[in-house]
Amino acid sequence: MSDGLKNPIWRIVVNLLLIVWAIMVLYPLVWTVLGSLKDNQQFFQGNPWDLPQIPLLFSNFSYVWDKYQFGGYFMNSIIVTVVSVLAGLILSAMTAYILARFAFKGSGVLYYVYIASMMIPMFLGMIPLFFLMSDMGLTNSLLGLIIVYTVSTIPFSVFVLVGFFKTLPSEIEEAAMMDGASYYGIFFRIMMPLAKPGLISVSIINVLNTWNEYILGVVLNSEPSKYTLPVGIAVMQGEMQYRTEWGPLFAALLISMVPVMIFYLIFQRQIASGITAGAVK
Repeated sequence: MSDGLKNPIWRIVVNLLLIVWAIMVLYPLVWTVLGSLKDNQQFFQGNPWDLPQIPLLFSNFSYVWDKYQFGGYFMNSIIVTVVSVLAGLILSAMTAYILARFAFKGSGVLYYVYIASMMIPMFLGMIPLFFLMSDMGLTNSLLGLIIVYTVSTIPFSVFVLVGFFKTLPSEIEEAAMMDGASYYGIFFRIMMPLAKPGLISVSIINVLNTWNEYILGVVLNSEPSKYTLPVGIAVMQGEMQYRTEWGPLFAALLISMVPVMIFYLIFQRQIASGITAGAVK
């Protein structure tokens, strides 16, 4: 601990700042939960910041799930996120392993090409990407979204994982090769388990980015049955604001946040260990 934080006054100040920050982060979530349990009368005739009245309207969740096809949006996001993140993770892990452990002509240039692709704004490639996907017949389909999301996760994943693979001792590979292991066996059975902290950290970030992605979902998909959650919620918000269905809208927002929160709570220790491992190495 630094000398400044050993001072009791500084510790109190830091703790107060952290408490204020926690309140700022948690209060919108709490307000979303409370709003999802209200009816329109409680929003407009009372103070919108008041607690919901008894009985609590849990029916808002079933209403938005059935009436607005929210279940379909939810499943589309699940499919797109899971498949694209897993496919991107496998491809980026293999690429990062080759770039980190094998010296070949042009490997450095290839690595910096991946890094440079992270600096290109997505909007610059939106129009050519749309025409490319349209010519391939991949617009208005979940497969098209999966391909685009998979490719978009690779540069950042390669950037992070190359550092993890470089830190692994080469003696492990040499021992495995002496035992007759193939390159595939070394990678999948030895290297990937050793790089687990980095893989989990990258997966968390990619899941969050893919789950919340909106622009590509709008540009590449105009079929309502193929909407993902961000697109579906935006369409619902446009309809609900004229029907004054604020309770169901809050319920939809809460449902969309629950998988991400559960995912984070399950892997929070792995996230911390992955970040620590990357910082130490």
